[in-house]
Amino acid sequence: MQTFHGLMAFCAYFFIGLVMINCFMFIYTRITPYNEWQLIKENNSSAAAAFSGAILGYVIPLASAAINSVSLLDYLIWGAIALVVQLIIYGGVRVYMPKLSNKIADGNIAAGVFMGAASLAGGILNAACMTW
Repeated sequence: MQTFHGLMAFCAYFFIGLVMINCFMFIYTRITPYNEWQLIKENNSSAAAAFSGAILGYVIPLASAAINSVSLLDYLIWGAIALVVQLIIYGGVRVYMPKLSNKIADGNIAAGVFMGAASLAGGILNAACMTW
């Protein structure tokens, strides 16, 4: 019986996590002025690196939230905080590199890798701060 309860908790956290990841990708792609999906379909490595870093930068703290949360509501709240942090990181990089969007859309690999690395670094820091 305990295995069943554990399986139910796993399913709840896992599938809610998948929904939160999809929400993150939807919101993130609406915030950026370029269409990540289209650029990636066109083999734009810069967009792929930037978007992949953003997804990983979100999923790492989301995993930390799953480990440390005390309830599904707590998990959802920390997932929302992780989303906001990633948007702040994107905004911060755009302040530092005002033409970031144009560079990514134009396939500038260095810009995409930098954006992806900044997202990933922010996500790792975010995840570490979510342990209490």
